Amino acid sequence: MRPNYTLPRLYLPQPLKGEIALAKEQAHYLGTVLRKGVGDEVRLFNAEDGEWAAVVVTVAKRAMTVRIDRQLRAPRVVPDIRLLFAPIRKHRTATILEKATELGVRTIQPVLTERTQFPKLKLERSRAQIIEAAEQTERLDLPELCEPKALFDAVSDRTLVFADEAGGGQLVGEADLATPLDLLIGPEGGFSPAERDRLLGMPTTVSVTLGPRILRADTATISLLTLVQARCGDWQHI
Repeated sequence: MRPNYTLPRLYLPQPLKGEIALAKEQAHYLGTVLRKGVGDEVRLFNAEDGEWAAVVVTVAKRAMTVRIDRQLRAPRVVPDIRLLFAPIRKHRTATILEKATELGVRTIQPVLTERTQFPKLKLERSRAQIIEAAEQTERLDLPELCEPKALFDAVSDRTLVFADEAGGGQLVGEADLATPLDLLIGPEGGFSPAERDRLLGMPTTVSVTLGPRILRADTATISLLTLVQARCGDWQHI
């Protein structure tokens, strides 16, 4: 276990230097929920500064100031993997956001397909879910969460790993893959025949299979990310 692992850990977007007044919610969490007081240590992190130890210097009702002390980990860039997924039911979309963060996605791009049943995504709530997942999973940065786009407005000239539930794709472990990569997960009910034909006709598409069973979108996301990270991601450089 890494030293300081048990210290509370919070994401702060501002530069980690000097003394910092925490947001009310963070101050309440540390002071009221965890009962941290003057002299206690916490961990703070962001993509630009990495992870730092900080010492609590003042505590008041729903207010807390900490002083940046020492760097624990330098910034680290995750592989350039972009997840394209069609929003699904609220709790399952939350699972996708959480697991994509845990599994090291750099960018999350919601896409709208012909069969997308839940096109609305509350971005503020979704970003809060991403921050919580990053805090829990020891990640040093946050994946970028983009505004939803129509499927074919979102795809680019990057290699597109298409989890084709209709079958016929190759095993991820046998595919010739290297980052940067886009990973595409479909909606409940899958892609329409026209969408599938268009995707398979793109020169950048790599069609892959996720096994003999039809997986739910959140399960497919976890499975594909796990296989890709083991194949060509940062799981090879722990």
